[in-house]
Amino acid sequence: MPREVRELAEDPTGVDAGTQDAVLLFVGGPLDGRVEIREARHGEPLPTVTHVHLHGGPKVVHRYDLTPLGPGVGVYHLRPQQVVRDRSVAD
Repeated sequence: MPREVRELAEDPTGVDAGTQDAVLLFVGGPLDGRVEIREARHGEPLPTVTHVHLHGGPKVVHRYDLTPLGPGVGVYHLRPQQVVRDRSVAD
């Protein structure tokens, strides 16, 4: 009976990184501590995620930038707030 020959891959799990779900942690802002599992069918995690909070007042926008830690693992860090002044109104 012939034996099946398998080559060793660098990935010890034997699963291609492109087909693995991604584990993503959010640090800072309103999503601080949230862990998201992004299914492989959705593709690679986005480099930037925008979170918009709508409430009784003006909308609040937070942006998170991805720092990959390895295949299928990353951390989204809150981008520092940029103060935008409305120059159409006199001080």
